[in-house]
Amino acid sequence: MLGIVMFAVIVLSAVFADLLPLADPTRRSLPARNLPPLSGTNGQFFLLGSDGQGRDMLSRIIYGARASLIVGLAAVSLSAFIGLVVGLISGLRGGWVDLVLMRIIDAVLAIPTLLFMLVVALVVGSGLMPLIVAIAVTNWVVYARMVRAEVLRVKDLDFVAAARIARVSGATLLGRHILPNILPAFIVVATLNIGAVILLESSLSFLGFGIQAPGISWGQMLAEGRQSLATSWWVATFPGVAVTMTVFSIILLGDWLRDYLDPRHPA
Repeated sequence: MLGIVMFAVIVLSAVFADLLPLADPTRRSLPARNLPPLSGTNGQFFLLGSDGQGRDMLSRIIYGARASLIVGLAAVSLSAFIGLVVGLISGLRGGWVDLVLMRIIDAVLAIPTLLFMLVVALVVGSGLMPLIVAIAVTNWVVYARMVRAEVLRVKDLDFVAAARIARVSGATLLGRHILPNILPAFIVVATLNIGAVILLESSLSFLGFGIQAPGISWGQMLAEGRQSLATSWWVATFPGVAVTMTVFSIILLGDWLRDYLDPRHPA
């Protein structure tokens, strides 16, 4: 429940940020530069302080959650779909198809993930959509290997053999017998992977290959605050706390889903 509540608060805050009484996250104010938390000037109060350009940290963190969540959900959805299709084809067809697909997956896994993503980001450019594409291109192999392993396990079970003896169609075999038995593990892996993707997005934005100004992202805020960490610790600390809390809530949510979807350990 803690994970569900934390994640729900983060998502709702990001979705309805325009309705909240927040300052303009892009508004600059020289008199308000690097104000500490719980301080204010010129009638404006900064709950989490301000950055080096006088922008409200709380507002920027909440609006920055939009970019992280969009990238996390979109990249995971795209990579999970690709991985599901490839894993099903590999596991069901077998033979040379399985051999070729597995060697492609091994080749992708052999390349350092962050380095590969940097190359993809350089090729397709920076921004929201290129970042989603870069993460999806490198992340689908995780789902493909997992789905293939689950398909190989399920298709040798007795009820699948009985369905084949009954001469059910391939579509029925896949939709009624195989997919329902691999989807729980697939959903859990995809949920947990959202947190990893958010960390990757923050890393790329921190390195300058992710969301670019005037867009707002937590990784970009961390990069901006690292130079003033000794004097204005809150500029980099609070975005880091936001990333940590989001990933932690997703991990708790994934653990709950694993127990809830496991028939041996009903929630």
